[in-house]
Amino acid sequence: MPEGHSIHRLARQFQDVFVGRRLHVSSPQGRFTEGAALLDGHVLVEALAHGKQLFLAFDHGLYLHVHLGLYGAWSFGGDSSFTGASSIGAPRRIGERESGPAGGDAEYSGPPEPVGAVRVRLVSDHGWADLRGATTCAVVTSDEAAKVLDRLGPDPLRNLPGDRDEFIRRLRKRKTAVALLMMDQSVLAGVGNIYRAEVLFRQAVDPWTPGAAVDVETAGRLWDDAVSTMSDGVSDGRIVTTPPALWTEGAPMVSDADAHFVYKRHGLPCRACGTIVGMAEIGARKLYWCPGCQV
Repeated sequence: MPEGHSIHRLARQFQDVFVGRRLHVSSPQGRFTEGAALLDGHVLVEALAHGKQLFLAFDHGLYLHVHLGLYGAWSFGGDSSFTGASSIGAPRRIGERESGPAGGDAEYSGPPEPVGAVRVRLVSDHGWADLRGATTCAVVTSDEAAKVLDRLGPDPLRNLPGDRDEFIRRLRKRKTAVALLMMDQSVLAGVGNIYRAEVLFRQAVDPWTPGAAVDVETAGRLWDDAVSTMSDGVSDGRIVTTPPALWTEGAPMVSDADAHFVYKRHGLPCRACGTIVGMAEIGARKLYWCPGCQV
């Protein structure tokens, strides 16, 4: 599932290429025809990401709410003024590379014929965006959008005043394993399996530690590292949590194998202690950790 940095990159791309423009909204697949009709012909005024939720606000007070889930993705295209990635979302290989760039068509004359099950198509005078495979795709009011946001924990990529303290409070009031709490969207919005595994390792926190047993200082470090690593993901478009010293020398860019400390590295030596990285099930999810480091 795309993690929070990908959703914030989506919001930034929509902000750059669609906000302020009147959009034609349709549902080539036909499963979102009524919702598309409610948005068609209106101006997009804001794109907001919180955790894994994306909200596109229109000038008449309605929002397009999208949660990509495991299989959702947006694809983009347009003329030479339409900049950004050509695809953001799932499925992803390790590293979550995006396709790009989206624009550059000097003879752009409109969007191509839809390919596959396009749930929503947004078209401006300069480009288009197609949504496929999303778990949630709905038109909501501002009150309904607020209710969704109220259910979520703080987002490290928004990092609003008080968010750090609120995360610490939510984490430490639960006896659930910290590895599960780091992916509980009501505790911490936007973190998925990769950031969870990597932040816990980087901060030397045993994933089976109960949240209530994590001291305030350590909880604060978890928040700060999530802010740092996820911000890098927004900038780079992929998740890289290792320092350049661990990358293959001479390579033009960090490889998928070098990008992480423990995620998807089970069966390989730990970069810190040499113990074989393990994989376990926790809450029906795969957990990558080092038995030697106990993190």
